[in-house]
Amino acid sequence: MPNSSANPKAEFKVQGLSCANCARELQDEIRKLEHGQDAALHYNSGRLIVNPNVDLSRVSKILKSDGAALVDGHSHDYDHGGRDHHHDDHSHLDGHSHDHAHGQGDGHNHGHGDNHSDSHSHGHSHDHGSHEGEGRLIKWLLSTAAILYIATFALGNVLPPAALIIFYVAAIVLSGYSTFWRGLKNLLRLKFNMDTLMTVALAGAVVIGEWKEATLVAILFGLNELLEGYGMSRARKSMEALLSAAPKQAVVLRAGDRTETIAIEELQVNDIVVVRAGEKIPSDGTITEGNSAVNEAAITGESIPVSKSAGDTVFGGSVNTEGLLKVRIEKAYQDSSLSKIMHLVQEAQDTKTPTELFIDKFARYYTPAIMIIAALVVLIPPLLFGAPWMKWVYEGLAILIVGCPCALVLSSPIALVSGMTRSARSGVLIKGGIHLEQLGRINMIAFDKTGTLTEGRPAVIQEVVYDSEHFYATAGAMEQSSLHPLAEAVVRKAEESGVAHFAPVSDLITLPGQGIQGDIEGTRYWAGNEQLLQHVSLSPLDSERVQADLNQMKEAGLTIVLVAEAKHVLGIVGLADQIRPESRDVITKLHQAGIEHTVMLTGDHAGTARTVAQATGVTDWYAGLLPEQKVDKIKELAAKGNIAMVGDGINDAPALATAQLGIAMGKGTDSAVETADIVLMQDHLGKLPTAIKIARLSNRIIRWNIGISLGLKLIALLLTIPGLLTLWIAVMSDMGATILVTLLGLTVLLGKDKEA
Repeated sequence: MPNSSANPKAEFKVQGLSCANCARELQDEIRKLEHGQDAALHYNSGRLIVNPNVDLSRVSKILKSDGAALVDGHSHDYDHGGRDHHHDDHSHLDGHSHDHAHGQGDGHNHGHGDNHSDSHSHGHSHDHGSHEGEGRLIKWLLSTAAILYIATFALGNVLPPAALIIFYVAAIVLSGYSTFWRGLKNLLRLKFNMDTLMTVALAGAVVIGEWKEATLVAILFGLNELLEGYGMSRARKSMEALLSAAPKQAVVLRAGDRTETIAIEELQVNDIVVVRAGEKIPSDGTITEGNSAVNEAAITGESIPVSKSAGDTVFGGSVNTEGLLKVRIEKAYQDSSLSKIMHLVQEAQDTKTPTELFIDKFARYYTPAIMIIAALVVLIPPLLFGAPWMKWVYEGLAILIVGCPCALVLSSPIALVSGMTRSARSGVLIKGGIHLEQLGRINMIAFDKTGTLTEGRPAVIQEVVYDSEHFYATAGAMEQSSLHPLAEAVVRKAEESGVAHFAPVSDLITLPGQGIQGDIEGTRYWAGNEQLLQHVSLSPLDSERVQADLNQMKEAGLTIVLVAEAKHVLGIVGLADQIRPESRDVITKLHQAGIEHTVMLTGDHAGTARTVAQATGVTDWYAGLLPEQKVDKIKELAAKGNIAMVGDGINDAPALATAQLGIAMGKGTDSAVETADIVLMQDHLGKLPTAIKIARLSNRIIRWNIGISLGLKLIALLLTIPGLLTLWIAVMSDMGATILVTLLGLTVLLGKDKEA
């Protein structure tokens, strides 16, 4: 198969990214390289996506300038041009080999260039050792620097000033050399960022002889960076733990009952795989042999195993908890439900929200502005008012430290990644931070009826039985050979009523527009709608009673099936699309969560719509709508507030795309799932109220974070007016804001999610 991708991309894991702003600047540098113009360096997920023809040695050099490095020593192409890619002997920068099962939708058979996630996390175990080792080194350096700094207090009256300066220099070098070196290079290139601010402040404090405070600045800024990296690392690891559900190998059944273990990307449609107890099912398929309870938590978020047997479908990534299963693969791994989830989760981490875009743009101008303000504070009081230079140089240095935008840049990403991770953990897949923010703002939700508020299949809702001895046995016998959904519902009801065997029916014929006619043990029966009554000779009393019951069911919006013989009606059942058991509770919880209006949109007639609306508790309903009319209604409602649409069918896709937020049921049509911004993988609404609460919590924390990061800086800056701002206060305000923002962002991961 030819390579269909005009722009192949390779992906690498990157470790050591210090901040989102730094990642953006590194990305700008990489884009200046030949073939690097489309490079994307994602801080949230720690990924670099770049043209494979780019010079990797120059990329590594650029990353190294900020203390970052590539983890993978080879490229993982999105588009492999149909090559098999067995990955037998690839080497890594971290010095050890991999089996390259590539659990996350790696799919090295794509050949269609559709930018699959190719996430390559492998559980991400391969880079943790080096990353954690680097973290331990930083902690050791900071601890040593802190000990040296504390020693200056104990030895202050013993050692001469020159000796104390040696202690200060050693502490500064141990804790701040990397920041100072990066900042110096930035200053020479007139590039102003956080490192530049800290370098100027550090150098200025040393020049004016404030060794004690210069050392404190270096140590606390080093600690600040460590905590910042820790917060983002925790958010990433929680997402990586979610991604680790991907299977890595499959045991395929070959001719002669021989088995072969292959890498997941080599799995083909129609392969029969053997899954033993405790193993993961490698891809979506159908059980051909065996019975088991299958844990589908990785896909649906539902922790209770589901009983499965021959003929049942199973998801890739779900776990066989008992017995042995043979599964026919229906989808290559890269097309499986789990692979799509992995791809969407990876992409979701890296989607910039309007808040993040604003913060990025703000930070770009904010840092140079702070340097200008600091320069004015240094120059204006001495030049215009004759104030002492040293005092206002000191104040200017403090402003540089206060101006560090670390906390502001971190205000959003940790909370967003945490929110998406927690939602995904409970079976709600949010395709990007922008959609998480939007979910937290909606005040109206429109629901399609069929398959969303209801089960999507008819069931007997009401019954009137005139002949209890013969009704269900006859109804089941008449309908048993039909594949019509209404007939199947009648047969299920008959079986539930205790009928074990159905008598054979002879001379069965279809009566167009009425139902069916057949003979059972020599007696003629009819089953169908009320038009069949023309074949039945009822007494006036019986006719009046039957007609009253029929009218009552029709008013309730039920579809009618009656069973009759020549002179008697044996009984009537009213059928309707069965309402999901959780629907009413979900609607109630949505209202409690702050959703002001819940609306049902359906193509069904008004009677059915009214019944479902009353049973579920939605505030408004609209019936008889064609797909284009649903779109018009969504547009009309969107003019009144922020609306989300929940649906599952092809006919819902236009409305899902039109609403501010589209939410699809996990087992809905591909078009609905692809169009939607959020997917409910459990295929029911139970987790929707919790997802909205998580989204609102994330938005609330982002607002708090922005307020904290700017508020603490504003308070510190106001202290410059009376000349009370010290380097101590400046560093503590900056570090305090970063710590609070980090901890608040991680709190989104806390809490137990309950299902409606």
